[in-house]
Amino acid sequence: MVGMAALLGFAALLSTPSLAADEPDLIFRRSTVFKWLSPNDKLATYGVDDPEVEGVACHFTVPERGGFKGWLGLAEEVSDISLACRQIGPIKFKGKMEQGDDMFRQRRSMFLKKMQIVRGCDPKRNVLVYMVYTDRIIEGSPKNSTSSVPIMPWGQAGNAIAKCGDFVQ
Repeated sequence: MVGMAALLGFAALLSTPSLAADEPDLIFRRSTVFKWLSPNDKLATYGVDDPEVEGVACHFTVPERGGFKGWLGLAEEVSDISLACRQIGPIKFKGKMEQGDDMFRQRRSMFLKKMQIVRGCDPKRNVLVYMVYTDRIIEGSPKNSTSSVPIMPWGQAGNAIAKCGDFVQ
């Protein structure tokens, strides 16, 4: 009995989000499936700033499983994730980047599945391209979402438009 309580406590600790700077900001949650004795299934919308490209933010919506497994962090989350990224200020690149670099990643199950937002550059159109997908150790999911951010003039910085192709390695 003590071992089971320790295991449940450890699982709850793993499912509790940390307060690190790279954690996304919860914007809001909405219940989608009502459960009588355990937490409801929900859709949650989060915001995250691109750590390597100042002036770009992404918002994504993910389903969050309720029930006792979801509450304990044992439920495997589904791969249905939507993504929207926008320019929110003058764009400044903090350094060189590779095509398909991770911009953000988050665990979607206790051990096997993770969600990733990756970034690329379309130099011909001077557009940043973001894609969200999930993968597993053995097989990934073909479900994905893509968002693009054209690099545009912003306020007084309109004369100095960055070219994303200059920052791709």
